[in-house]
Amino acid sequence: MSLKNEQIQEIVTQFGKDDKDTGSPKVQIALLTARIRSLTEHAKGNKKDNHSRRGLVMLVSQRKKHLKYLRRTDPDSYLSVTQELSIRRN
Repeated sequence: MSLKNEQIQEIVTQFGKDDKDTGSPKVQIALLTARIRSLTEHAKGNKKDNHSRRGLVMLVSQRKKHLKYLRRTDPDSYLSVTQELSIRRN
């Protein structure tokens, strides 16, 4: 359910300024999205796993907060990230 180091590096290089930029909102949103998609697939197969479901809900909430911050500080970047990750339908 967690991401492999190669997947994390790929996401960081795609969305970050450089390959050590893990703290920017765009990178964090992309990493959270990858974890959410992984947990969603797990939840589909394991209907009674309520602990993982709670973790999924917490990750979605955390991503929502990051998206809200990004929309407030840099609207252009918000639009590009949401379109590239196909998160929201605007």
